[in-house]
Amino acid sequence: MGPVQMLVIGFEGNNFTGEIIPELQKLKEHDIVRLVDLLFVMKDDEGEIAILQASDLDQEEAMEFGATIGALIGLGENGEEGAEAGAAAGAEALEDGHVFDEEQAWYIADTIPNGTSAAIALLEHVWAIPFRDTIQRAGGVLLADAWIHPTDLVAVGLEAAAE
Repeated sequence: MGPVQMLVIGFEGNNFTGEIIPELQKLKEHDIVRLVDLLFVMKDDEGEIAILQASDLDQEEAMEFGATIGALIGLGENGEEGAEAGAAAGAEALEDGHVFDEEQAWYIADTIPNGTSAAIALLEHVWAIPFRDTIQRAGGVLLADAWIHPTDLVAVGLEAAAE
């Protein structure tokens, strides 16, 4: 399993051009990312809700993903015994093929204003798997992990200008 990133994205209005899903498909085809789960909630101007869920995982892969996540959480909570119980619980939790469930959809719907949309996506960075494995074989250990966004660089510049 590669590193998993969670994105939460908001959209003003509900006028979509159909560009996002094909771009995700390109990333999948090039083994860059895999869409673990996507929950998209659209609220029209009258407050009516439309929900879309998508995943690149089939049911078996989703259950395997859930088992891995559950085992890691269980291991931290209660050692080997916890890992076994966590794996079983994780697999069962993702039996329907989705990390996000209807409860999260309604939570999002309650928090966004009419005429807007929001999406939560879990992306597995598949490209990172061989790179991570190579680092581990070379005896490397991850010391820090962070995303640097353009706005972070602007903030550094603003701070430097203030000095």
